[in-house]
Amino acid sequence: MPADLVIRPLARADHDQWLPLWDGYNAFYGRSGPTALDPAITAMTWQRFFDPYEPMHALVAEQDGQLLGLVHYLFHRSTTMIEPNCYLQDLFTTAEARGKGVGRALIEAVYSAAAAAGGSRVYWQTHETNATARLLYDRVAELSGFLVYRKVL
Repeated sequence: MPADLVIRPLARADHDQWLPLWDGYNAFYGRSGPTALDPAITAMTWQRFFDPYEPMHALVAEQDGQLLGLVHYLFHRSTTMIEPNCYLQDLFTTAEARGKGVGRALIEAVYSAAAAAGGSRVYWQTHETNATARLLYDRVAELSGFLVYRKVL
């Protein structure tokens, strides 16, 4: 991790730098142009980060006043554990920041936040074709062995 990199909570003043990162994350997963998220979803997501009653949280990686990456995570209950589960939902860095420890620093910050909240597990998903990210994920976590099923309603 670069010595001058700061991982910190998202602030309302970050919106103009957060939005291109969010858009880049969504574009990576095919949500751009005609398949882009409804702007109302982006607006609600942004609002949730600042609502103390929401279990959603956001951290950013900042260097020299520029945001290089984001991570969004949430806490939820489980029927098989007492402590809260932490789901790392979104992780994205600028192309220039990749391979420089920014993603790892964001993941480790989520690990710290989950531990501070009394959690004992952090988990996430990525697409099987996301080979670049999987190189990092294989170094900082282990595969759970579970397959993910979904039905869009």
